[in-house]
Amino acid sequence: MRYLINMSYNGNSFYGYQIQNNNITVEGEIEKCLSKILNQNINTVGSSRTDRNVHAINQYCHFDYEKEIDTEKLKHSMNSMINDNIYIKSIKKVDDNFHARYSVIKKEYIYKINMGEYNPIEKDYVLQYNKKISENVLDEFIKLISGKHNFKSFTSDNNNKTYERDLIVDYKIKSDILYLRFYSSGFLRYMIRNIVGLLLDINDGKKSLSDINHIFKSEDRKECGRCASGSALYLNKIEY
Repeated sequence: MRYLINMSYNGNSFYGYQIQNNNITVEGEIEKCLSKILNQNINTVGSSRTDRNVHAINQYCHFDYEKEIDTEKLKHSMNSMINDNIYIKSIKKVDDNFHARYSVIKKEYIYKINMGEYNPIEKDYVLQYNKKISENVLDEFIKLISGKHNFKSFTSDNNNKTYERDLIVDYKIKSDILYLRFYSSGFLRYMIRNIVGLLLDINDGKKSLSDINHIFKSEDRKECGRCASGSALYLNKIEY
C-alpha cells in the first residue's frame, strides 16, 4: 500500500531535502522517523529536491508499507518525535500507481525580497535587498523571462536530458516585500535563484534587460550572473 505525506519545513535547518551522508536533510529525518515508528526500514520518494536553506509550505513524499495504517495516528506520532523544524500536515492512502514526483502536474515557488528597510528578524526568510525595484523593470523582466525557453544558462547542472521549461512568473508587492511567484511543471537546479539573481543584477545596473536574449542563447551559466540566497525561496504548492 502507498501513502502520501504532506509536510512543511524550515529549510535553514537542513542541507537540502535529499538524503546525504553525514548531513541532516529533510528526507533523512522523515525516513528515520518513519522507520522507527513502523519498525522497519522505510524509503520515501519526494516531489521536489529543494536545496539547502530552501523552505517548504507544501512538500510531498510517498512511501510503501504492506499494512493498513491509521494515518491520523501516524501523523500525530511523527509530529511528536520528528525534528521540530518539520511539520507533518497530513498523511493519506493513495493509489499504488501514484508517484510523488512523476505524478506532479505543476509546482509553484515563491521568492520573497525586502525592498524596504533592513529587517534583521526576517533575514533568514526574506532576502534583504533593501532597494526598490520599479514595476516597469519587473513587468519587462517578467515578460522576457516567462514562456518556453532553454534555461541551461540558469543552472549549474549539466546532466539533464532537456533544459527547456515552460515558465509563468508574476508578482505582488505588499509592505515593501516583493513576492515573486514561479509556476511550471518542473524546475532546474538553482534555476529560480539564478533568475532572481539576474533581476537584481539588472536593477543594480550590472546587466541590462537587453542581455536576457543573449543569456538564453549562450547556454552558459557564467553569462547569467549571481545566484540569489536560498533562504528566501519557498516551495509553495504542488498540483497533482
